Amino acid sequence: MAEIKAAVIVPVYHPDSRLADLLAALSRQTRQDFEVMVLDSGSDGSYRETLEAMGGFWAPVGRDYFDHAATRRMGTEVFAGTEFFVFFTQDAVPADENALAELLAAFDDPRVGCAYGRQLPVPGAGPFGRHARLINYGAESHVYSLEDRQRHGLKTAFMSDSFGAYRASALAAAGGFPRRAVMGEDMYAAARLLLAGWRVAYRASARVFHSHDYSLRQEFKRSFDIGAFQAREGWIREQFGAAEGAGLRFVRDEAGFLLREAPWRLPEMVLRDGMKFLGYRLGLAERHFHPLIKQHLGMNRGFWEQDTKER
Repeated sequence: MAEIKAAVIVPVYHPDSRLADLLAALSRQTRQDFEVMVLDSGSDGSYRETLEAMGGFWAPVGRDYFDHAATRRMGTEVFAGTEFFVFFTQDAVPADENALAELLAAFDDPRVGCAYGRQLPVPGAGPFGRHARLINYGAESHVYSLEDRQRHGLKTAFMSDSFGAYRASALAAAGGFPRRAVMGEDMYAAARLLLAGWRVAYRASARVFHSHDYSLRQEFKRSFDIGAFQAREGWIREQFGAAEGAGLRFVRDEAGFLLREAPWRLPEMVLRDGMKFLGYRLGLAERHFHPLIKQHLGMNRGFWEQDTKER
């Protein structure tokens, strides 16, 4: 495969020690034909010496501007002219030295517009965090086209910017990221690419450690934001179907997983999934809530605060 120039973009917001682990892992990748930029909205700057030693650079991002879509859109504008954009979240750490090469290998297929890798649970993750990674990021790779929506529905447009990459020319032709989004900028872009005739690749051989053990409150808030995103981008549901069917399959699989791994936590599962469903349904109806209320219901408080200012 010919060497391809890529830009690795890492938005950060009050990062912990895993950002240093991510940068160290990037410095050990077998492919080094990339530049790194950290888009920083609130950190102590302790990573900057490591970043500069790698030849990377950082750029400050105002808190009001930092969101899932606007920040990534800013990164693509900085690197205008590169062939591929690779995104990591600040807590996604490559599992080996081939992660980046394996992800970019998806673009050997000229029909692929975006690709994402496998997310493994971090060591010591709880059963809910482990299950979410196992069901959403399986051991088999696949490539989806628009025709696959008949079988896979909304999953056809699934994409993750925790560890994902885009063909720059395809992303630009499809309109790029939205200017603002509470979350889901990756699904937005993937759906646009699919509708434009591109394909979405999942590379199980490209692996990072990335998982979360959310509290009940966090599960509710995150689900509210998911519902709000889907309500505001209703065309995605119209084109690919609703998420409820996938949610039911998730719950059934989760129950089986807990029966094997942690049966004493089944009552917690009922409460947890109930909170997720409630948050999601309220998110779908977010237009009926006062903006100040949404600041408390959603996880992405900065987005909702800015949303209030713009109304």
